[in-house]
Amino acid sequence: MPQKNLDLPPLVDSVVHPTDFSPASERAFVHALAIALLRQASLVLLHVDKDEHHAWNEFPHVRETLERWNLLKPGSTKEDVFAQFGMRVSKHALSSRSPAVALQRYLEKSPADLLVVATEGREGLARYLHGSVAEAMARWSKTMTLFVPNKAERGFVSPADGNLELANVLVPVDRSPDPGAAIEFARRVAEIAGDAGGVTITLLHVGAGNSMPSIAAADGDGWRFTRMFRNGDPVDQILAAADEVKADLIVMPTAGRTGVFDALRGSTTERVVRRAHCPLLAVPAPEV
Repeated sequence: MPQKNLDLPPLVDSVVHPTDFSPASERAFVHALAIALLRQASLVLLHVDKDEHHAWNEFPHVRETLERWNLLKPGSTKEDVFAQFGMRVSKHALSSRSPAVALQRYLEKSPADLLVVATEGREGLARYLHGSVAEAMARWSKTMTLFVPNKAERGFVSPADGNLELANVLVPVDRSPDPGAAIEFARRVAEIAGDAGGVTITLLHVGAGNSMPSIAAADGDGWRFTRMFRNGDPVDQILAAADEVKADLIVMPTAGRTGVFDALRGSTTERVVRRAHCPLLAVPAPEV
């Protein structure tokens, strides 16, 4: 993993990753670990089990992963992780029949800056029968959330060696919710995690004509902005644009659910998450 410039205002100081010990969670875990490393942030690994069965040895292995990435020497200690990277790691096992409720209660006591979750991308009848734990976790916690799809074709962290592969970021924008925070996070993610050749941040507006809201977005050292306009269903067009630009990450402002229709189908962000081919960062818009 390349070293990045950390001399900028905090992006995240604390990362929480709920895990169910599945292969999908492992993919999300490497993203959580890489972000915590880059930001010298605390990393909390959570597991919820309704039967009070806490398999501590099944938790993601931080030191083994860092050794595989050639960042730690074999046989290193927990203390070495903090000494070398300034990153504190803790593991917590919670007892509850509802992972989403357990996470919400944990975050009420110990707020975090970023939640990193795996998602199955369920659609149709399966979603109504089983729901999406990842979506519920993000919605109830109101915490900035990175969704890592189980079958993502693209990602920005290599599980094999921890290398960062961020070249293209897509940010859907409209007048509401306010896209300012999402654009700023996209820029700062590009600054700390982007490819050596620079990151292209595409601002996408879906609507009739060139009705994109006025947005101040200046190019910088390591990133450049471009604009795209599409017409049609917002979810379909966001997904099509992400495929077109080969997005490694989608960053979306979200204001949660806004009505009965969204309550049945899910927010635009949730519907994009279910079909996205790359990770998606949901950034709550500031409350007004």
